[in-house]
Amino acid sequence: MTSQITLDKTGPGGGGPSDSSGQAPGATGLRGHPWFTLITVAVGVMMVALDGTIVAIANPAIQKDLGATFAQVQWITNGYFLALAVSLITAGKLGDRFGHRQTFLIGVVGFAAASGAIGLSDSIALVVTFRVFQGLFGALLMPAALGLLRATFPAEKLNMAIGIWGMVIGASTAGGPILGGVLVEHVSWQSVFFINVPVGALALVLGLLILLDHRAENAPRSFDILGIALLSGAMFCLVWALIKAPEWGWGAGKTWLFIGASALGFVLFGLWETKVKEPLIPLKLFRSVPLSAGVVLMVLMAIAFMGGLFFVTFYLQNVHGMSPIDAGLHLLPLTGMMIVGSPLAGALITKLGPRVPLAGGMAVTAVAMYGMSTLEVDTGSGLMSLWFALLGLGLAPVMVGATEVIVGNAPMELSGVAGGLQQAAMQIGGSLGTAVLGAVMASKVDSDLPGNWTDAGLPPLTPEQVGQASEAVQVGVAPVPPGTPAQIGEKITGVAHDTFISGMSLASLVAAGVAVVAVLVAFLTKRGENAEAGAGAAHI
Repeated sequence: MTSQITLDKTGPGGGGPSDSSGQAPGATGLRGHPWFTLITVAVGVMMVALDGTIVAIANPAIQKDLGATFAQVQWITNGYFLALAVSLITAGKLGDRFGHRQTFLIGVVGFAAASGAIGLSDSIALVVTFRVFQGLFGALLMPAALGLLRATFPAEKLNMAIGIWGMVIGASTAGGPILGGVLVEHVSWQSVFFINVPVGALALVLGLLILLDHRAENAPRSFDILGIALLSGAMFCLVWALIKAPEWGWGAGKTWLFIGASALGFVLFGLWETKVKEPLIPLKLFRSVPLSAGVVLMVLMAIAFMGGLFFVTFYLQNVHGMSPIDAGLHLLPLTGMMIVGSPLAGALITKLGPRVPLAGGMAVTAVAMYGMSTLEVDTGSGLMSLWFALLGLGLAPVMVGATEVIVGNAPMELSGVAGGLQQAAMQIGGSLGTAVLGAVMASKVDSDLPGNWTDAGLPPLTPEQVGQASEAVQVGVAPVPPGTPAQIGEKITGVAHDTFISGMSLASLVAAGVAVVAVLVAFLTKRGENAEAGAGAAHI
């Protein structure tokens, strides 16, 4: 039977209340124990975070096995991302209303079941359909995990808990390509999805045994249906525009039609939220400068990180010719620094507050992105590893600190909405980073490729051939036609890789500039008020 308790309202900051042992009221033995709760939610979060990158490695095998087109394979990723991004804030509200324990468990079961269904699918349409369901159930799971941590941990331990939570996300995200490469190469593409079934079963068992239901005494009792519709529509139009812009073109009427519809949707949503009795997102949340700064910081961090890292995978595999497994191994310095740095960042933020660690983290991220702009075709593993390690070191305090700033500065009864905001900011930032930096890359390649091609003394191309070659070069692929003489093929490869490097360099510099802006935003943050007042009051 589900244990239900009513928590005292803790105000705008800090974690849940605890007794002298550091456990939440109603906790008995394993049930409700903070550290076991952290382990439980980490298992569920690991499943979702891993799926964000592990599937990319399986896409070529899925395309070949199911006879899918490139556009259809893209929707394996786009369908998942679209469902996740649109649903996160509403899913957080569901957790605030019905309890984060129930929402987490439903998310775990649904995500694992959808994963198993994908593994059994024999058509690309079914794969994409169940990927959408994965996104919807993942959206239930992620904000609920943060809501459970917020309610279970006392204020002065919340940073450390979020640090370990961030470590799990970082390690799972970066480790996805390695595990995916091993599974696809030695088992099958279906195994990439089947692996979520036992992981989900473990998270379910742990959740039933350990998780304690937490309800704020003034939790929402009704749903803002129109608000949900307006916000979901606005988010859909924004994400859809970002997904389709590379295909339609940034200056295309369709792109700006969806961007305009998104802007209108957000305006109407904001107006409606001032009138409804129980709004989906009370706009008074954004009166908190630290919370608003945390959301902006999360978006900027994701633009720099996900946008910059998008090109690194092409650089490693298509320019250096590495296998997916080797490429994943070369990213281990990034993963390792996130694993080591996240809990340390949590401890540092607990001691110093978030401002200095967040600003320092984004400054290190800016340096790392600048360093990545200097990578060449023949750059060695040692120098690459240095910049990847610095990137992981810079991201760790930002992932932890910005999350705590957002969740810790929201009232307890809105912890799920705050968790949804944090995840939505990261997803939107990642999409913006990939789209905007992708546009920077495309523009640079389109500008440089014709001149580089001519300077190399290669045969002239028709406008159609230039367009096809440009698309290939944007992902580091040399457009060498079959039967081309070896000497000509080497020249084409040299031109393609040099042009790709120039585009990646410019995109990395833009990402570094975004990180510098984020340094300034970081100085507007502060820890939750109760975390400030209660530091050192309890021990786990």
